[in-house]
Amino acid sequence: MPSTKSKTTSRRQFLKTSIVTAAALGYPSIVPRSVFGKNAPGNRIILGFIGCGKQGHYLLRGFLNEPGTQVVCLSDVDRLKLLRSQKLATDFYSKKSVTASNPDIQITGDYRELLARQDIDAVVICTPDHWHGLNAVHAAKAGKDIYCEKPLGHNINEAKEMVHAVRRYDRIFQTGSMQRSNAKFRHACELVQNGYIGDIKHVAVNVGGPPIDCDLPGLPTPDYLDWRRWLGPADYHPYHSELSPHISNNVFPNWRGYKEYGGGGMTDWGAHHFDIAQWGLGMDGNGPIQVIPPNGKDIKDLTYVYANGTTMSRSSKYNGMDVNGILFVGSKGKIMVNRSFYKTWPDNLISHVISPNEIHLYKSENHYADFLNAVRSRKKPICDIDVGYSSVTVCLMGNIAYEVDRPLQYDQEKQTFINDAAANKLMGRPMRSEWHV
Repeated sequence: MPSTKSKTTSRRQFLKTSIVTAAALGYPSIVPRSVFGKNAPGNRIILGFIGCGKQGHYLLRGFLNEPGTQVVCLSDVDRLKLLRSQKLATDFYSKKSVTASNPDIQITGDYRELLARQDIDAVVICTPDHWHGLNAVHAAKAGKDIYCEKPLGHNINEAKEMVHAVRRYDRIFQTGSMQRSNAKFRHACELVQNGYIGDIKHVAVNVGGPPIDCDLPGLPTPDYLDWRRWLGPADYHPYHSELSPHISNNVFPNWRGYKEYGGGGMTDWGAHHFDIAQWGLGMDGNGPIQVIPPNGKDIKDLTYVYANGTTMSRSSKYNGMDVNGILFVGSKGKIMVNRSFYKTWPDNLISHVISPNEIHLYKSENHYADFLNAVRSRKKPICDIDVGYSSVTVCLMGNIAYEVDRPLQYDQEKQTFINDAAANKLMGRPMRSEWHV
């Protein structure tokens, strides 16, 4: 095991050389914008990646395989994950053939240096939730289009700032709630919106619960990780491997379970399943006006109420039925849908073809390609920031109701809780040290 002194020296060296080009590893220097930018043959979209953890590595593989893209820069505070993703991209382009159109893959420990590159058209943000607001606002200010992993933001106020920045700087933004680019979910929501199960009375959504305060004990910080930069705007807490595991573990980290960094299952799977519920209800850009936490008596589950009287709950069961994903309950039938499960009552609805004169929802079959097409066309993608904002607000409203443990009224027009200072305070948080949006 390296000594404390060698660990400190290694971390300091990583920061000092926060941009490490592939040239330092024996590859040629970075090729300028004029070769790869918007005037290049095929109008290539030049990409940078902010966050190279397990999900970031997965998305990198996906975007590398999309035609008309060029990944030129990667950023992460974990040197091992950064080098792994650099190798993936370098190997990908090497196998394609080493030509003048294949650049170095630059790496940096500070995403702001990636954003300073004038050749980058768009960024893919795959950082922990507590970084999304800063990453996205700074990217919009830098003139980059943005693909950002779900949930949109760590808290409602940061998500608002993301919306403001994207609109102010006229950026394309795709939220990574990629179930919208799945035919099963689209068909289910089209059946709901076209009235095939009648008036919607209730929606049951089966996701995990709210986060808890981080109570993990401190462990020695690995020499490959800049822990203070991993924490960024969050309050200081000593390193623990559960928050940022070693690359060899090949697991998703558990920072999502702690309120300093994520929103628990409510925003993890909730940003997928509550998002589909909102889509089916036609509530993009809108949402519930009341949220009621369970009280152990008449309210068994977290319950939302919409202005039209429709209710939605976080439930694993509905009237004795196991809820697999999202269950829409109407006056004439039911629909249940998940990634590997789709069932309708009556049975024949599952194969019903929506006719041309009925409601058809935005059709995307590839979430990455849809974003890239939007970058080229300058039209909103399927999961624009307004969609991501309304969906994550549902999730975060629920977390706030759990925390204050009382029913809350929400003003959708003003985007604030009505006459509840404590709940409104939980819509945001102060950021640590140098960080602000």
